[in-house]
Amino acid sequence: MLSQSDVLGLVVRQGVTLAAAGVVVGLVGAFGITRVIRPLLYNVTPTEPTSFGGVALLLTLIATLASYLPARRATNVDPIVALRKE
Repeated sequence: MLSQSDVLGLVVRQGVTLAAAGVVVGLVGAFGITRVIRPLLYNVTPTEPTSFGGVALLLTLIATLASYLPARRATNVDPIVALRKE
C-alpha cells in the first residue's frame, strides 16, 4: 500500500522528469536556432549562459510547482470516494 508521501513523490517525480526532458529538447532547439537570430541581437551573445540557465531553471521550478499542487490535493482525497464518483 502506498502512503500519501509515496504517491506525492511519484507524481512530482514524473512531472519533473517530463519537464527536464522538455528543457533539454528546448535547449538543443535554442542552440540550433542561434545561427538564425545572431544578426538580430545587439550587445548580447546568442548563447549567453545566464539567459539559458535562468530560463531552464525557471521552467523547471514552474513545472515542479505545477505537478506538486494537484498531487498534494489528490493525496487528500479518499481513493474509494474518488473511484465511486467515476
